[in-house]
Amino acid sequence: MGQIVIPLADGFEETEAITNIDVLRRAGLNVVTVSLGSLTVHGDHGIDVQADQNISDLDLDQVEGIVLPGGMPGAKHLKEDKRVVELVEKLDEEDGLVAAICAAPMVLEEAGVIEDRPATSYPGFDEQMPSCRYQQDRVVVDDNLVTGRGPGVALEFAIKIVELIVGQDKAEELKAAMITNF
Repeated sequence: MGQIVIPLADGFEETEAITNIDVLRRAGLNVVTVSLGSLTVHGDHGIDVQADQNISDLDLDQVEGIVLPGGMPGAKHLKEDKRVVELVEKLDEEDGLVAAICAAPMVLEEAGVIEDRPATSYPGFDEQMPSCRYQQDRVVVDDNLVTGRGPGVALEFAIKIVELIVGQDKAEELKAAMITNF
């Protein structure tokens, strides 16, 4: 399995980012966090995180998926970064994992990968995603595309990604080990 990239931009939602990093690594996936600028990235609630590398240093041939955390203005910064948008486009064309939670599905709209596809987001951000078939489910899956509502569903969202990439057995194992109730 190649890399699963989690881009972090100043103002990212810490719960969504850290939960996905943790769960995907527990599943044995090669998760790489990338910054858009400085390696130290400032979360929306005052938590600073050190990214593994800058997005400019990625070997795009090694990337097999992307997980976009929400938070504002973090999701807006991701949407405005051409490198992020182009990576989302590339991965979707290759049927790689494209996942976004909370406000981050607006990046998927910018990349043109959710047109006429079911997707969800944090309440109120549906206006940022006019081309999709908006749903209010906690987690929505459409082939290689996974979207989630927000911080309260971050664990469920991450487990769903594990299920899609690694399989149901690993997802169930993690759910039991982490004492989930979904």
